[in-house]
Amino acid sequence: MEAFLDYLLPFSIAVIMFGIGLGLTISDFKRVLVAPKAVVFGLFGQLIMMPLIGFGIAFAFDLDPIYQLGVVLIAACPGGTSSNIVTFMLKGRVALSVSMTAFNSFLIILTIPLILDLAFNLFWTSTKEISLSMLDTFKEVTFTVFLPVLVGLVVRHYYPNFVQKLRIPLRYILPGIMFLVFLLVLINEQGSGDKSVLEYWELLLPALCLNVLVMMVGFITSGFARIDHAGKYTIAIEMGLQNSALAIFLANNVIQIDGLSLIAVLYGGFSFFTTLIIGWLLKKYAQKREIISG
Repeated sequence: MEAFLDYLLPFSIAVIMFGIGLGLTISDFKRVLVAPKAVVFGLFGQLIMMPLIGFGIAFAFDLDPIYQLGVVLIAACPGGTSSNIVTFMLKGRVALSVSMTAFNSFLIILTIPLILDLAFNLFWTSTKEISLSMLDTFKEVTFTVFLPVLVGLVVRHYYPNFVQKLRIPLRYILPGIMFLVFLLVLINEQGSGDKSVLEYWELLLPALCLNVLVMMVGFITSGFARIDHAGKYTIAIEMGLQNSALAIFLANNVIQIDGLSLIAVLYGGFSFFTTLIIGWLLKKYAQKREIISG
């Protein structure tokens, strides 16, 4: 199973990121130049605030170093296609969500190696030597994230009619691929460890705190930046739904430490539903405030 996952994970990530690329257009990037505030603030939230919150939670909870690294790892990953789906379901600013996903998917080739390097310097106290090359991490993220997104963007540009036919099926196919990845990793972790993944209840609280806290911080701080109500809960959704499949891939195929992917597996198992619920509550709160202020 483990050898199979070594090939399945990078392929699955590439397919998911290719699917994200198919949902992008050149205008998504031009939009930042026309109305950059919401996208720039959202990227600041994901690239700066989220990792800082991740480091804070890792310090605050009495966790083993491997799980502290896991918290930071999931916080360092970008939003995925699921955030676009939840934004669509809640009638948020889908273009903003897609633009944030697009830019973040490119920028993480620089940010993830830096964040992981800092996390290892802070948390990794084991005598086991881990060789984490920033250059190798950069290459892995480039080939599994950057290039698939770029190819998807090109295909969308030159074959828009074909891609239009795929849009509805992709809403189900891409989350389905993510679910398959979580399921296979879950089976593999249960087969290789002393305990079932479901027995790691102590990891659920820090993972849930990360999910809730980043959404609340994103929502509140974007209000200070005078971003509209729909933009506020869209940014919150984008920050709450990380690309857990990418975190699992980095943990198992790049860093290769047993147990590092557990946080990502747990986070991916509940975050879609909790983000949907919290996003709905934030939307209702935003609408009520809009009515009162109007």
